[in-house]
Amino acid sequence: MNERLENIRQEIIEGAKELSNSKSAYEFRKKFTDSKTGKIGLLMKEMKNIRPEERAGFGKGVNELKEWALDYFAKVEEKIKKAELEKRYESEKIDVTEPSTEIKKGNLHPITQMRNQLIDVFAGMGFEIYEGSEVENDYYNFTALNTPKDHPARDMQDTFYLSPEYLLRTQTSAGQIHVMENKKPPIKILSPGKVFRSDDDATHSPMFTQMEGLVVDEKITLCDLKGMLDVFVKKIYGEGTTTRLRPSYFPFTEPSVEVDCSCFECGGKGCRLCKQTGWIEILGAGIVNKKVLENCGIDSEKYSGLAFGIGIERTAMLKYGINNIKLLFESDLRVLSQIDD
Repeated sequence: MNERLENIRQEIIEGAKELSNSKSAYEFRKKFTDSKTGKIGLLMKEMKNIRPEERAGFGKGVNELKEWALDYFAKVEEKIKKAELEKRYESEKIDVTEPSTEIKKGNLHPITQMRNQLIDVFAGMGFEIYEGSEVENDYYNFTALNTPKDHPARDMQDTFYLSPEYLLRTQTSAGQIHVMENKKPPIKILSPGKVFRSDDDATHSPMFTQMEGLVVDEKITLCDLKGMLDVFVKKIYGEGTTTRLRPSYFPFTEPSVEVDCSCFECGGKGCRLCKQTGWIEILGAGIVNKKVLENCGIDSEKYSGLAFGIGIERTAMLKYGINNIKLLFESDLRVLSQIDD
């Protein structure tokens, strides 16, 4: 029996040499000291098979082995935990003399930057901000803006319809109708937001950002419009930039104009950006059609208004030299990180 107890002792000593972590130490200790399944625990169950006169000696030997094993395992586990702790400290050690990793500064998306710049420009002229809903009904998006029933813009190949009556707005001008219905002149609002059209190429996207401006008051003329837009192009493209107005047609303005700005790249001399013309088309505008004012309950004999629509992506593409609108939607940090105003 003494030989058997000594064999268990040696098995513990030899086995402990192979232990490498706390988990294996726990499992190894349990193999011997568990009261129900451990080798030492099972020895006590053999007490009934021992002759009465030998039981006292047997029990004493088993208890001495158990106490020794518990003390031995405690020392082994303490040694393993100390080694594990030293290994963890080594892995977490920081060399304070080592050069730090450069943390790049983030910046706003170019569209957001341009939106903020435009708002700053027109807020300085007294414009208030109004953001309408991206889902509109046919009346506010087309009918109230004097768009005929047979106008191509109403076709399904140009407009995203959600139902016969509701659609994703194709222009933020719809928000101007809401404002004119609920606010008496004078009105001076800027309406930025996402708009949706079924169009997709290098300079167009099915979803893009537009900013509509509306002024309604007494004696508003094209001169007021040109003066505001001259300030706009100078602030965005540089002090030497100016504008010119060309006749055009939009259902909700009369007269309507296309607005060009002098090429800020070549100073109007002619270059690749302006296609050798010295001018760049930037937006559409005009004097608010009397029918639109009357649809909103505004006296068209007393009041007149001006309106303009700016494509924020186009404005950003021109200012930052971006040749494909998709670069503004792909979130390529190699592109976006270059633009930080």
